Amino acid sequence: MKLCYWMYAGPAHIGTLRVASSFKNVHAIMHAPLGDDYFNVMRSMLERERDFTPVTASIVDRHVLARGSQEKVVENITRKDKEDRPDLILLTPTCTSSILQEDLQNFVNRASLESEADVLLADVNHYRVNELQAADRTLEQVVRFYIEKAKKDLAWSPQKTKKPSVNILGMFTLGFHNHHDTRELQRLLTSLGIDVNLVIPEGGLVTELHRLPSAWVNILPYREVGLMTAEYLKEEWGMPYTQTIPMGLVDMAGFIRELFGYLRDCAFETETPMLSVDAVEAFIDTQTRFISQAAWFSRSIDCQNLTGKKVVVFGDATHAAAMTKILSREMGIRVSCAGTYCKHESNWFREQVYGCCDEILVTDDHTQVGDVIARVEPAAIFGTQMERHIGKRLDIPCGVISAPVHIQNFPLSFRPFLGYEGTNQIADLVYNSFTLGMEDHLLEIFGGHDTKEVISKELSSENGVEWAADGVAELQKIPGFVRGKIKRNTEKFAKEQGVTRITLDVMYAAKEAASA
Repeated sequence: MKLCYWMYAGPAHIGTLRVASSFKNVHAIMHAPLGDDYFNVMRSMLERERDFTPVTASIVDRHVLARGSQEKVVENITRKDKEDRPDLILLTPTCTSSILQEDLQNFVNRASLESEADVLLADVNHYRVNELQAADRTLEQVVRFYIEKAKKDLAWSPQKTKKPSVNILGMFTLGFHNHHDTRELQRLLTSLGIDVNLVIPEGGLVTELHRLPSAWVNILPYREVGLMTAEYLKEEWGMPYTQTIPMGLVDMAGFIRELFGYLRDCAFETETPMLSVDAVEAFIDTQTRFISQAAWFSRSIDCQNLTGKKVVVFGDATHAAAMTKILSREMGIRVSCAGTYCKHESNWFREQVYGCCDEILVTDDHTQVGDVIARVEPAAIFGTQMERHIGKRLDIPCGVISAPVHIQNFPLSFRPFLGYEGTNQIADLVYNSFTLGMEDHLLEIFGGHDTKEVISKELSSENGVEWAADGVAELQKIPGFVRGKIKRNTEKFAKEQGVTRITLDVMYAAKEAASA
């Protein structure tokens, strides 16, 4: 485990807790030692919510190691059942407590006899899956449990809704702009005359999960969470689900056409009137030209100045793939490298970005990403909070497009990434992430009297070289937009030559070597 290392996706129990705490009236109990119970702090610090139910920690300590934890865990479950009256109590170990190899299912079975609430054990392999995979599995497990429970009621017979309707799967707490994306999707669907049956898990009730098969189609906005649930509902009830990510102008049109293709199939079976193909195309045209501003903006003189500029894209599979296609197909920006940390989605990711980038990177090691960025020297980065840190060290601007993120990416204002309003937000983010030509000029003007010494910035904390006064003075004369590149090339030359102090002569030697 990389517990002391930067992780793009955290340990499995965090994903389970994110799903459990997204539902209403569901309580999660974490069987873990002190140190694993940081979820409440993380959620209360980042998520802009008025109310949320904290997660309870059943602490594994020396007494538990000596006597076993069954009595303590069962007591915690029954206590929370009496205090909060939840619909469901979800018990999850962590990768640390799993070492004890306790029969937690037996604990759950015993607690179920004494609790009014349903009690479930998160069926997740904590050694083999990460946070996102665990969230996906937990959501599917909860949905399956309640649908199987409904099946036992002989009077239950799910009927399709009279009007076209959909479920939105995978919106959950601490997700990247998930609340905003939900509102934008609901606006879009309402405009198309489509009802939203259920949104899960965020804000949903487990007691309503039996209504999922009543919808006509499932919408899967993100690949990371909800895919297993969509596959289960398709296998069990024949429910289709959308596979086009509704992000960017091109894929928005593809998403709407795919959605209506599935809806028409259901409408044919139920003899329900639907929007015609011409009406759908007219809607796409109107939204593209008037609701979204990205179409005309991408053709404006401002965006044309970005044509051919190099960028690096990195994030989860959904956002990184969508952003790569938007930059390449819609804005004419060269994606030198597109990458994701979702190794389990590598095949899908490669298929999505093929032909839209020069290089594909699949890794969960942030140092590899940093090395690629340092090698490519892009004009901008579009990545996670980690790439933002890397960009600051290399003086490269970065627009954040994917979790993991910090507090600034949980905005109070409406900032979706999905839908037609999402195209506006993405266009703004892209444009504002670049250091533009006039900005370079102004930086030169206002920085002309800056007497601060040039700070050496690179990925390695051990620089190994220092700058002499004449070298610093010469470096300050170089225009800002190429200064960083020349500085890095000079330092690289000095290291190769075994030089520890960069003087004016060393700079000239490096220049001659580069020209040779």
